[in-house]
Amino acid sequence: MANGPMDRRAFGERPNGQGGPGMGQGTEYTGRYVILLDPSNQESGLNALRSSADIASVERVRGAEVGNVSELLERPDVSVHFEEIGAAVVEVRSDQRHALVTTAEAEPTILAAEPERMVYAMPITAPTQAPTEFYPAYRSDEEIVDRHTRAEIAAAQGPASDEQSFTWGLQAIRANLSHLTGRGVKVAVLDTGVDITHPDLVGCIEDTMSFVVGEAVEDGNGHGTHCIGTVAGPAKPQQGPRYGVACDARILAGKVLNNGGSGADGQILAGMAWAVARGARVISMSLGGLVRPGELFPQTYEILAQRALERGTVIVAAAGNDSDRPPVIHPVSRPANCPSILAVAALDRALTPSFFSNGGINGQGGEINIAAPGRDVRSAAPRGRYQNLNGTSMATPHVAGVLALLAEANPNGSATDLVARLKAGAFPLAQPVRDVGSGLLQAP
Repeated sequence: MANGPMDRRAFGERPNGQGGPGMGQGTEYTGRYVILLDPSNQESGLNALRSSADIASVERVRGAEVGNVSELLERPDVSVHFEEIGAAVVEVRSDQRHALVTTAEAEPTILAAEPERMVYAMPITAPTQAPTEFYPAYRSDEEIVDRHTRAEIAAAQGPASDEQSFTWGLQAIRANLSHLTGRGVKVAVLDTGVDITHPDLVGCIEDTMSFVVGEAVEDGNGHGTHCIGTVAGPAKPQQGPRYGVACDARILAGKVLNNGGSGADGQILAGMAWAVARGARVISMSLGGLVRPGELFPQTYEILAQRALERGTVIVAAAGNDSDRPPVIHPVSRPANCPSILAVAALDRALTPSFFSNGGINGQGGEINIAAPGRDVRSAAPRGRYQNLNGTSMATPHVAGVLALLAEANPNGSATDLVARLKAGAFPLAQPVRDVGSGLLQAP
């Protein structure tokens, strides 16, 4: 994951077509800005913004003591400074935005300043598996699914696997053959929360935190519970085959998306700061926002991902589900398009890219790093149930689980070492690197 160039001229840039109620209709902004500060001199950057752009009063969040951060992020009279990661989400009047951007360009202790965007959960929900309204916030993909006949879908899924003991996904990545379990490795899943009473998951939850105002960590959506199950579901589930990659990993469940499946960059940053402070070796994010052809990766997420790597934490994110293959391939979504974040593509049972999976068509970041099972993925669902879902969201926690296995096997290994081992262990596929990166994920 070579680091891409930082372009200070991109400060404050907004792509065309902002706004719209869903990802398919354009990028949505909150009106706030995300600021990245020099970690050795954070106060100077904030002082510069106070004096020149009249930003709202700053409330500090230190380490894992996040307290009432969800309420702070909702207040229009407060800017929030996450000291753990050297980032701030600032409120600024509309008539002061130009001053903020100008100050950020000139002030050496401000490393990046970008408009805060909305992000969304990333499932593809087939009508035969769950009602579409179960995940209303990202976008409805019924019309895409409908354009692919049942015969095409069946062909893409390939021959049926014997799933009496293990899901097809665990068999494909050879997790069923691994002696490793991820014992003691902390994996943060930043998503819609978790069903904390699910009988398969009660034993793997290390800690929980909600960064959504007015909503407990309890998962009213299902997306987060499904992802957490794929990472750390038990060796012997209450029902059906084993579906969890790292059954002894310890889960940090951060609710950064509301029950509708949407959130803002500030909530994601809050979750990242909490996860790093709590000692997560892996952060799994099955979420993202639309990226247009030629659009650069977000500097804020890239710098934070670099800082996380330096502290021993690998960040994994979903590549996105905007494509309609074969004719249409969309770029990798943000923040997965950052060079220092692992971007995960989705594969069908036939080990070919799923029709919805985005591809590495943008330069300067935006590559696919690895591919994992993302079609017909069985995992936990709210109210003690189970569900099969599709999406790069479902592929991503497979990768997070394998990273937990690698961390168990290499407890003193750096984050970059874990990434190198992950890529080196992938099984090469015939498809272009643009679509599958290093290849099919493999458990050690």
